[in-house]
Amino acid sequence: MSSAIGKIIHTYWDLFMAFMRPGIFGFGGGPSSIPLIQQEVVERYGWMTIEEFTDALAFGNMLPGPIATKMSALIGYHVQGIPGSIVAITATVAPSAIAAILLISFYARFQNATWMDGMMRGVRPVVVILVAQVVYMMSRTSFPNLTTYIIAALAVVGLGVFNLHPAILIVIALAFGGIFLG
Repeated sequence: MSSAIGKIIHTYWDLFMAFMRPGIFGFGGGPSSIPLIQQEVVERYGWMTIEEFTDALAFGNMLPGPIATKMSALIGYHVQGIPGSIVAITATVAPSAIAAILLISFYARFQNATWMDGMMRGVRPVVVILVAQVVYMMSRTSFPNLTTYIIAALAVVGLGVFNLHPAILIVIALAFGGIFLG
């Protein structure tokens, strides 16, 4: 096997593992997977900078569907094109699909047990902290000037006061940034 083919196979393996780990440990759904994906993509493999990851997350939030799947598609494509997207999506979806098939009967059997309720209450604060950590890391590069703080404040008002859909806010911010910040 040539070294070029070996390198490609190694990259596909790395992509698979980079999304398999968040797929396995992203307890709580897509948003709790984001810090795990960021760790793999930015910190471990260096496929993206934190700024690029933030942009991918913003772009992914504009699209319908689960965020972890969209992130795997976007990042897989960034790393290795369409085949990379397929590998990353498969790695993202496979753990939860397998776990759901294997564990749904277990959960259904014990869902009213106090220890199961305790487990769920115990893990929720960890998920919140993981998401907060990603927010903190992304915020360090997302607010380079006063205009970006104003955009964030207007987004808070749009969400909190006017109950605008996040996709609308993202499209407005994209248009504003393209016109005035480009």
